[in-house]
Amino acid sequence: MKLLMAIIKPFKLDDVRDALSEIGIKGLTVTEVKGFGRQKGHTELYRGAEYVVDFLPKVKIEIAIDDSQLDIAIEGICKAAGTGKIGDGKIFVYGLDEAVRIRTGEKGAGAL
Repeated sequence: MKLLMAIIKPFKLDDVRDALSEIGIKGLTVTEVKGFGRQKGHTELYRGAEYVVDFLPKVKIEIAIDDSQLDIAIEGICKAAGTGKIGDGKIFVYGLDEAVRIRTGEKGAGAL
C-alpha cells in the first residue's frame, strides 16, 4: 500500500477528483495549504500599494491506495492538474505499513 500526496493549484481540484473517480479511486483527503517552490511568490497591487505574496494558495490531496493503482493514479493526477506552467505542483509517494477501517476492523488493502 502507498500514501500518495499531491500538491496542486486550487482551481484544478475538481479536475483531479473527476480523473481519480474515473479510474476507480474512491476516497481522498483534501487540505488547503500555502507554499512556494521555484516561483517564490509574486507581487500584487492592493489599493495602490504593492506587496509581496510569499506563500501561494495550494491544495494538498492525500490518497491511500493499493500498489497496483499507483502508476495510473500518478498519471491521472499529472494529466488533470497540469497546465504546463510553473507552479503546477508535485506528487510524493510514501510507503503505507497498515490501514484499518474503524467501523469494521478490516485491515490492509481491504480497509482502503
